[in-house]
Amino acid sequence: MNFNTALIGLIEIVSAISIGVFILLLTYKILKWIGRRYYDIQHKNLAYSIFMAAMMFSVGYMVSGVIAPLISSFRLLNIDNAFLLTVTFIGRGALYVGISYVSALLIGLLSTTLYTRMTPIDEFAEIKNNNVGVALIVASIIITLTLLSKDGVALILESITPYPDLPPR
Repeated sequence: MNFNTALIGLIEIVSAISIGVFILLLTYKILKWIGRRYYDIQHKNLAYSIFMAAMMFSVGYMVSGVIAPLISSFRLLNIDNAFLLTVTFIGRGALYVGISYVSALLIGLLSTTLYTRMTPIDEFAEIKNNNVGVALIVASIIITLTLLSKDGVALILESITPYPDLPPR
């Protein structure tokens, strides 16, 4: 059994659960604050809950793109010290999660804002009035644009992965 691979697997499972719960809770709190502060949307609003669910799914989906670049970077590391390996994994993982989390929030909020400005109706006024149909449309836009942009964010993460320099031919 390869101890370093097993350790990375265990760290990945524990960090995925803990970071996943943290970022979803953070996203929920941010969206709840935005809804109350800027749109005066109360807590028991099904349409806004659908919007929040789409944003939370998008954040989770985007952050799931962190795994491949993170594992690639650790396959390239040859660290025998388990503590140093763990600290490096957590540090680089936090950087990758932070980049993908901010990207997901920006993509979700930017796509919603752009769509709202391009249509004649005020989607957030409709969501405030608990219009579930409008919430489903906005949610599908958020999810679709996240699906389309995930590979770009993963490519950005790959670009900061420290690959070794190959000798010239």
